[in-house]
Amino acid sequence: MILKQQSPGAPCLRKKETDFVRDIVAEDTRTNKYGGRVHTRFPPEPNGYLHIGHAKSIHLNYGIAREHAGGVCNLRFDDTNPEKEEQEYVDSIVADVRWIAGDIGERIFFASTIFRRCTDRLLI
Repeated sequence: MILKQQSPGAPCLRKKETDFVRDIVAEDTRTNKYGGRVHTRFPPEPNGYLHIGHAKSIHLNYGIAREHAGGVCNLRFDDTNPEKEEQEYVDSIVADVRWIAGDIGERIFFASTIFRRCTDRLLI
């Protein structure tokens, strides 16, 4: 199956796939559970290189986001074990995700940054 790159908000031009994850997203969209928003994420740990299981997750998460008008997907690093994490792995993962998913924009985040913001709010 050929996947065509879609512009944001463009209707999907490919044969519809179905699986349990897409069925859940379709039901949530149908019932307007999240205001019609579809927002997925790919959360690797930056402590090694990606493997085939990661490729499936990238395809699934970025694919579902692209199948819905206005859908977005975040690359959000689960960087909660700093002793085992290196910039080499971050750079490699970003390059691999861009190779598999195409244009991911600047939607690259780190759980440690989000965690700090949350704990800062709790301490105020």
